[in-house]
Amino acid sequence: MLVDAETLELVPASSDLIDEAGALERGSLKLELFASVVELTTDPCDSVAQVAEELRSLRSAAQAAAGRLGISLAAAGTHPTALPAGQEIADDPRYRVFVDYAGISARRQGVNGLHVHVEMPDEVACFAALEGVLPWLPLVLALSANSPYLAGEETGLASNRAEILAQLPRSGAPPVFGSIDGWERFVGRFVAAGLADDYTRFWWDVRPHPRFGTLEVRMPDQPTALDNSLAFVALLQTLCAHFAGSVDGVADRGVYQQNRWAALRFGSEAELLHPTEDRAVAVAELAAELLERLAPTSAELGTAAYLSSFENRQAEGARQLEVGHENGLQAVSADIVARTLGS
Repeated sequence: MLVDAETLELVPASSDLIDEAGALERGSLKLELFASVVELTTDPCDSVAQVAEELRSLRSAAQAAAGRLGISLAAAGTHPTALPAGQEIADDPRYRVFVDYAGISARRQGVNGLHVHVEMPDEVACFAALEGVLPWLPLVLALSANSPYLAGEETGLASNRAEILAQLPRSGAPPVFGSIDGWERFVGRFVAAGLADDYTRFWWDVRPHPRFGTLEVRMPDQPTALDNSLAFVALLQTLCAHFAGSVDGVADRGVYQQNRWAALRFGSEAELLHPTEDRAVAVAELAAELLERLAPTSAELGTAAYLSSFENRQAEGARQLEVGHENGLQAVSADIVARTLGS
């Protein structure tokens, strides 16, 4: 998010920032739906260490350009005080078309997430990974919850972002496709009917991305500290690699819906229905079990050090609430800016 350096309120300056930053050696800065948000996008990376190098460079370049414009960066799932429906839409035809179609549900999308593309060896592996990771994505949301405030209110949701995303058409868990053919038939019906121009108009929490050859996971709230972004990149890469070989059956979408709600409501304090057992389990316990399951894969990928940060992790949104209860929402915004730049 782009905020005024003094007031810390959102500023519709994404086009100006991108122009000011100019050409970058690697990665890019892109427009997003709202003109007060800029997307930092890495080039394809071979490792989480390379992601770290690129994201640090992108944050530094974006902040340097922002400083020259009298603004600053603020990374989080939502802005604590801004009214999403009152924000200016970016000057891009595709966003105007989207807002005309989705209406108020589009204008409420003042939320930010971390999207991670994981390369897949083939189509079979992609759909195996999709079904394998899906039951664990509510846990990812619970650990990443970083949007407890919306429009100046403490709403009682750990992730307002996840609740707002669910207002979009074609959101949440994707249907069961089983194969690339099933996926193509499903998407093709919407395109033929004029309801979507391509598969990127499906805003599921996880989706195949054939043009990139990836499975795109869109579940986490936007982290504030860069180290937290890297931890989630490592977790999602490891998850996808672990399940890309094979998986038994398909994920239960009903369980997913319940766990997604519990995660957005309670964050790291949630109780989730265990993905394979008939019992409720605390986030910390389920995270420990997942890390144990992923240990062989994380050792192969070299992600173990990043994943260790998830042991007894508290979601970043809990810090927002602590700061807000003690010092008010202006202090929350200031803390977000400080931790965005400090990382």
